[in-house]
Amino acid sequence: MASVIKIYALFLGSALLMFGGGLQGLLLSVRGAEENFSLLALGLIGTGWSVGFVAGSLTVPLVVRKVGHIRAFSVMAAIGTITILLNLLWINDVSWIVLRALSGFCFAGAAMIVESWLNEVADNESRGTIFSIYTTINMASSTMGQIAMSVTGTGGYIPFVVGAISFICAVLPTSLTSSPQPRPLTSARLDLPLLIRTSPVAAVAAFCCGMTNGAFGTLAPVYGFEQGMDASGIALLFAIAAIAGAIGQIPFGRLSDRIDRRQVMVGLGAFAALVGLLVVLLNPGPGWVTFTLFALYGLAANPLYPIAVAHANDFARDGEFAKVAGGMLLIYGTGLALGPTLASMLMGAIAPMALFMVTALFHAGVAGFAFLRMRARKSIDAAARAPFQPMGPETPETVALDPRADSDGPAAPAEHEAGVPEELIETPEDKSDVQDAKI
Repeated sequence: MASVIKIYALFLGSALLMFGGGLQGLLLSVRGAEENFSLLALGLIGTGWSVGFVAGSLTVPLVVRKVGHIRAFSVMAAIGTITILLNLLWINDVSWIVLRALSGFCFAGAAMIVESWLNEVADNESRGTIFSIYTTINMASSTMGQIAMSVTGTGGYIPFVVGAISFICAVLPTSLTSSPQPRPLTSARLDLPLLIRTSPVAAVAAFCCGMTNGAFGTLAPVYGFEQGMDASGIALLFAIAAIAGAIGQIPFGRLSDRIDRRQVMVGLGAFAALVGLLVVLLNPGPGWVTFTLFALYGLAANPLYPIAVAHANDFARDGEFAKVAGGMLLIYGTGLALGPTLASMLMGAIAPMALFMVTALFHAGVAGFAFLRMRARKSIDAAARAPFQPMGPETPETVALDPRADSDGPAAPAEHEAGVPEELIETPEDKSDVQDAKI
């Protein structure tokens, strides 16, 4: 019974964290546009968060080793709370870029500590269930935080205070726990040669998805603002895309369990690119057309990265899932940081709908490269694959919690490497030479 209570307390802490994160991310984009921040500044705010998030994923494990999990989590939650309140007190673009980076750092650290506790209580039998519930709670809570902006609005102090309350309340479940300290946090590891040998298409998809998700997540609210939508309309528009994307992960992920996952990636990438082009060509104003296009975009775009992770795991050798997924996480984070800046510059030079030129270009890149790889490498038989797992925002601890990290990934036999350039084929000798280097 105590274990059950502890798990649900951690789920509550994660839900509060994600609620505040969803509200803050959407709020800063829209409020920044209302304050007449330049498009480049708005893009750099998104870049700042991604840079801070990656930095937190790398350095917070060192902090936890020095002061312990509970103290480190309390520090992260406190600084995150202070940060969103400083967003209210210092309303200027430079301050928000710096504060957003600090917010990303704290958010990564707090999430990793919660996930570390979940890793501690999960065993091989319950890990899959715990991971699925955790992912569902995160996606739902983040979406609820975005929807909350339709109630709080963007003016005044209320939305900032609501976000601060959510962040500081997230500290309660871990602060009140009487359980022993969890194991040390997982450090992400960089082994890009291994990732490329294992699945070149997964590496390319990780970067392209980072570019598109970073650009869309930061600047789609600005696009809605430029189209004349109010806070309620923007919140609903963004929530529809997020809900459709969460729903889409299940059927498309299960489909990828049955057929070549790259076929699904080709279809989703091409469809997401088509939706982006339709937004560019139609440039619809507020109305049902925009809401429909955003829903279709989320439906196609959001499942791409989780399917790419699953495809990489299909070809990973025994015990390599964490290394491969950690490498993808770094590449994905790099795209998240670059995407908002590139899209903001194009939006400023052309028009707000240029955001979807960026998403269309990189989604087409995923589809095109996946199609080419299908001609160079055979697929793993469906029976030999690890099942698809829905995924939300990731840290290195999320990778460790993923049940696929404990399972022996199917070793790709020689016939599955047919058509692959020799330099991309991993041999036992290659494997022994790969060194784990921290990012």
